[in-house]
Amino acid sequence: MAQESLKVEGMTCQHCVETITEALGTIVGINKVAVDLDKKEVQVDYNGEKTNLQEISDKIVEVGFELVKN
Repeated sequence: MAQESLKVEGMTCQHCVETITEALGTIVGINKVAVDLDKKEVQVDYNGEKTNLQEISDKIVEVGFELVKN
């Protein structure tokens, strides 16, 4: 089990939370998604044998948000 915390720009409301949660829920291997609007973070627990950080990142961008590189 892997866990990542991603900084995401463009999240402003509950609809944004739902959009990201639903989009990541379509990826096989995602176990848990927690979105924090105040911190502009998305925490993801996933099975690294079924998905990877690139696929997760691509899905967030695909639904209209921007990842902040550390």
